[in-house]
Amino acid sequence: MTTPTRQPHPTTPPPPSTAPEPSVANAPAPHPGPAPAPANAQAPAPVPALGPAPATGPVPSPVPVAAPGPAPDPVPASAAGPAAGPAPVSGTDAPLPRPESAPAPVRAPRRVAVVGRWLRAGLLRSAAILLLLAVWETAPRAGLVDATFLPPVSEVARAWWDLLGDGQLGEHTRASLTRSFGGFAIAVVIAVPLGLLIGWYRPVAAFLGPLLELFRNTAALALLPVFVLLLGIGETSKVSIVVYACVWPILLNTISAVGNADPTLVRLARSMDLSTPRLFQKVILPSAVPVIFTGIRLAGAVSILVLVAAEMIGAKAGLGYLINASQFNFAIPQMYAGIVTISAIGVAFNQVLVTIERRLSLWRVPAA
Repeated sequence: MTTPTRQPHPTTPPPPSTAPEPSVANAPAPHPGPAPAPANAQAPAPVPALGPAPATGPVPSPVPVAAPGPAPDPVPASAAGPAAGPAPVSGTDAPLPRPESAPAPVRAPRRVAVVGRWLRAGLLRSAAILLLLAVWETAPRAGLVDATFLPPVSEVARAWWDLLGDGQLGEHTRASLTRSFGGFAIAVVIAVPLGLLIGWYRPVAAFLGPLLELFRNTAALALLPVFVLLLGIGETSKVSIVVYACVWPILLNTISAVGNADPTLVRLARSMDLSTPRLFQKVILPSAVPVIFTGIRLAGAVSILVLVAAEMIGAKAGLGYLINASQFNFAIPQMYAGIVTISAIGVAFNQVLVTIERRLSLWRVPAA
């Protein structure tokens, strides 16, 4: 009996579902999730969850993030490349500007401008003197004046240098400066306090006014023989005539300065119960300094002029004696050298007084 061969039972496919296919309109909205990465992008490494998922919304393209691990060692600043830009820092930790970004110094152009202004001012002030020297040099050489009585300035300069070299000019200048500055200092010490006293107290002004008017109109050189007869021909008479000549400009200007003080400032100071010394210190003297120094500068010029005249009459040393002796010996270039020396001393002395006046008048506001 033959056993029939078992045939494999054919697999019957499952019957199709009778549920209706969902339409596109009724299909549920897909759950938002990360947008698919491009085909050629590398799959991101898993990132450990650090907290709740962010709110739903558009999600940017995933950026590859390195797997968590030990923090790398900090790279030294010298090994790192140039920074893309300055880091936004605040407070005192801000980096200093680089040397190449600092502004260029401007001190050199300013100094050049200041020096240029000084040179222009110096040339403007000395232009007249340079013109005078040029005329003095060319006029005798061109025959416009007699070179015997007015030698060129170059010959005068040569004679001045010779006098300086043999010591005569230094000896005569030292003698004249000692007498002139000594008498000038004594006149300042006497005239300024006396002028303040006369200008402030009316009874003193009424008492000394007629006597001052009598002597101030008497020329100092007219009284020179009287000083010589009373004090002799030595140094005392010469210094005394300088004191007498210098007192009057300082005294009269001081009296005028005190009398013309601002009455508003004086009343204001009195309302603050300032004593008389404090009133003089704070109000009277500061306002009187310019006028007082005008008289002092005039007295400085007078001291040299009167002394030269006194030395011409009776002296054995001094610039006045040098000028007079050169005239008698017909040494005309040496005579002009002495005259030029006196002029230079007068200019330098006046400049010193102007500088002192500026230092004492720093409170003044220059006019616009």
